[in-house]
Amino acid sequence: MEKILMVTTPEIPGYKVKEVKGIVYGESIRTRGFLGRFAAGLEALAGGRSYAYLRELEKTRSEAIEDLARNAAKMGANAVVGVDFETSEILEGFLVITAYGTAVVVELES
Repeated sequence: MEKILMVTTPEIPGYKVKEVKGIVYGESIRTRGFLGRFAAGLEALAGGRSYAYLRELEKTRSEAIEDLARNAAKMGANAVVGVDFETSEILEGFLVITAYGTAVVVELES
């Protein structure tokens, strides 16, 4: 798969939008296993930063971005502008991250 440019801005400096393909999203849902919840619980007892939870958040976000890129490529886009994220937790311990934006075709400005 060709690399998909992704930015949170509405434009990509040095590129011109040739075509808007539409809204695109990527999602990831992860759960921490028993050991992960146990480690996070121990960290909570000590207070401070929860590294176990942060690692899961990073994995989930990366998977959502990969899914976003895959879905944009399926639409024939080579970039996604206006990328944003939504994070939530469903049930107990299920972390959901949705990445979304506008799939576009861009080309280098001449």
